[in-house]
Amino acid sequence: MKRLQPSPASLCVLLAAFWCAACAPDDTAPGAPAGETRGQPAVPVAIAKVVQKPMPIEIRVIGSAEAYSTVTIRAQTTGQLVKVNFREGDEVTRGQVLFEMDRRPLEAALQQAQANLERDMAQAANAAVQSKRLQDLVERGIAPREQADTSRTAVAALNATVNADRAAVENAQVQLQYATITAPISGRTGALMVHEGNLVRANDTIPLVTINQVSPVSVSFAIPESRLTELNRYRAQGSLRVLATPPNDEVPSVGQIAFVDNSVDQNTGTIRIKGTFPNTDRRLWPGQFVNVVVTLTTDPEAVVVPSVAVQDGQQGPYVFTVKDDQTVEMRPVKVARTRGVETVVAGGLQAGETVVTDGHLRLVPGTRISFKTSSVEQVAQ
Repeated sequence: MKRLQPSPASLCVLLAAFWCAACAPDDTAPGAPAGETRGQPAVPVAIAKVVQKPMPIEIRVIGSAEAYSTVTIRAQTTGQLVKVNFREGDEVTRGQVLFEMDRRPLEAALQQAQANLERDMAQAANAAVQSKRLQDLVERGIAPREQADTSRTAVAALNATVNADRAAVENAQVQLQYATITAPISGRTGALMVHEGNLVRANDTIPLVTINQVSPVSVSFAIPESRLTELNRYRAQGSLRVLATPPNDEVPSVGQIAFVDNSVDQNTGTIRIKGTFPNTDRRLWPGQFVNVVVTLTTDPEAVVVPSVAVQDGQQGPYVFTVKDDQTVEMRPVKVARTRGVETVVAGGLQAGETVVTDGHLRLVPGTRISFKTSSVEQVAQ
């Protein structure tokens, strides 16, 4: 087999390539962190300081407003509805006349009962006189004793009839009072279900109107059973404040916890709580969903970072901290709780350290960074 010999031109090309590779400078900076080279630019990031300050310990849930009390108005006697003294949705006060029914049949029934009472009282008085006369005749031996016993029995029967008549008169008076329906509580009326001219029946299934007491108002919500012990501990130290904020509203209403249910719902693992709110401004409305915040206490020395600084990784939450040489370090942290744009850290950070709040996607441990102007001003503040 014929052996191939390299040509002079190819030998020159190989020697030139070898010489360039041997003379090329090393791009890796002496002592540079792993993953950083002289040719890579610094990554611009936003930063913020880790601070230590008082932070409230809270329970945040969704609740719903409920009427403090609800009364469904129904007629207690049968008759024609002749007058309605309010409009739908009006605010009414306790004792205010709401409905008036036809009083004439009830007044006639009362007069009849009173007449029966007067008749029977007269008969009873006459029977008592006759019984006394017979008793005198019996004592003188003129009349038999049986007649005296019969007369006393008649007197007792007529007295019982008089008592029954008095009860009938009282019942007729009560029925007459039912013809005028007043508000048992102060509150706001709902839709009017029966209008003037209709015949209403006693205890009908359809109510005349429903009154909801909205000042004060209740807010019902449920908390996890795991936080019940904590709630009871702080509640024993004093009344707990509750904040309720309606949707699309920024100003919360302030109330107090008034009720803790006596059992945990085993289906949901939660327990029902109620708060009472004065609601003088009518900002809470029955049936409305609200954001509820129960403030248990305040941690005076909480370690706080912006929530955007905390990232979720396979090993749990972490942050990028800034070192003195303007490189970053990945630091695992333990998150205690989050409140709005701030996160309370229970471990992994100390007050005064600097963390990255923006630009995480381009960072790895040891990456050199540069600071955005706005973030430097924020740290200086």
